[in-house]
This record gives sequence, C-alpha cells and structure tokens, in this order.
Amino acid sequence: MTAENAMIAQPVAPPEGVREGNESLVCLTEAAGAKVRALVARERQGDFLRIAISGGGCNGLSYKLTFAAAPKRGDIRVRTGGAEALVDSKTALYLKGTTVDYSDKMIGGGFKFSNPNAKASCSCGESFSV
Repeated sequence: MTAENAMIAQPVAPPEGVREGNESLVCLTEAAGAKVRALVARERQGDFLRIAISGGGCNGLSYKLTFAAAPKRGDIRVRTGGAEALVDSKTALYLKGTTVDYSDKMIGGGFKFSNPNAKASCSCGESFSV
C-alpha cells in the first residue's frame, strides 16, 4: 500500500463538536444518493446535504433539504448512499430510522421520506405529525 492509498483508506475524523452517525438515523437509497451527488456537483453550494425538520406544512412538521459547505457544531454527519448528510440534534429526534428515496417520475417524483416516527403525513409526503 502506498502512502497515497493509506491516506485515502483512513476515515476523516469529524470536526470538533460534530458526531459521526450511521444509517440507523437516516438512510439515503442509492437513487437518492446519486441525485444528491448530482445536485452537489451542479449547484456548488456545499458538499453536504442538510436534512432538517421545521414547523409548517399540512400536518405540522415539514422536511427541509439544503446544501451546506461545512458541518456546524452539534451536527451529526451520516455517510449514506454515497453522499454525506448533516442532521442537527433536534431533527435527529424526529428523523431516527427514516429512509429517503428519490424518483424522477414526472408525477409524484422527487425526494420521498419514509419516516417510522410519523403518525400521519400529507398526501404530497412533504409534511407529517408525530
């Protein structure tokens, strides 16, 4: 193994104040991960997908997806689907066990959340209640 390969093989430690999470928190399917990678390359607004939950929507809580250049203190970084996602600790309470998929269908396409914590969700799938 060359020195260059050894550097690649070593996992990068998260910045101070950022925890390393796993797919038991949130899991991007291969389709979702591929779309995130394509959007990261196209948009050039940051290498991380930030997944957040905020008040609003038909059922009280809604998902928000944005790009971030770097993790913030208190974030949980999850490597999933070939992409890197960031989740703040408050969002993690509502997101645990969620799978994010992507469909490119003309009708009903986009990112879809399968959240085991949701007691109800709207027909568009963009908001939920617990």
